[in-house]
Amino acid sequence: MLDLRARIRDVPDFPRRGIIFKDITPLLSDPLALAQSIAQMAERVECPEAVVAIESRGFVFGAGLALRWHVPFVPARKFGKLPGRTVRQVYSLEYGEDTLELHADAIQPGQRVVIVDDLLATGGTALAAAGLVEQLQGRIEAMLFLVELRGLGGRERLARYPVEALLELEVAAKA
Repeated sequence: MLDLRARIRDVPDFPRRGIIFKDITPLLSDPLALAQSIAQMAERVECPEAVVAIESRGFVFGAGLALRWHVPFVPARKFGKLPGRTVRQVYSLEYGEDTLELHADAIQPGQRVVIVDDLLATGGTALAAAGLVEQLQGRIEAMLFLVELRGLGGRERLARYPVEALLELEVAAKA
């Protein structure tokens, strides 16, 4: 078993001064670590009927999980990136708003869904993805993340859903 934590590096002052960014690209660049992370994430939840993955790094883990489980991959994309009829969910960011979309026919009523992303911080984006699935009357079986940043309130914000994270990391305070 590889040490997955060792493949996540801290990048100070990114994307702005005072933030310590958790960079997963070293893990993504290691095929064995990536495969292990997807396998271990798959063990955390029951096999769903579809995987909804959040743009963009959630696509990496979501696609791997959908292939492993042999279920449809459903991309949750930023506004204006999906052709055809969509449903939208506006959500708050630290400084403003953003919008996620799903294809309107991506989830069937009652379909069991796992929502996947790389990182859980405040939970706003995952909550928006949940809103989309619920608009389409899907059943959210779990929310699944590679990393949870503890202390930012994400798990508490998503308390009405089962939340699983492969790795839990403390928010690093910049010295």
